[in-house]
Amino acid sequence: MAKVSKNAKAAQRGAKDGGKNHIKIIISEKNPQTGAYVYKEKIIHKDNLTEALKGF
Repeated sequence: MAKVSKNAKAAQRGAKDGGKNHIKIIISEKNPQTGAYVYKEKIIHKDNLTEALKGF
């Protein structure tokens, strides 16, 4: 079995695009009639942050 260098392993992890490139957005909204809070959650890619915040 051949040995794989640490740099090669790091490159393989980066190519998979794991969960490190995603973020979770939580936005709270208050209902003006009841005063209760509702929380909306989304998990998005960090490059699409501005577009996702416009959609809330």
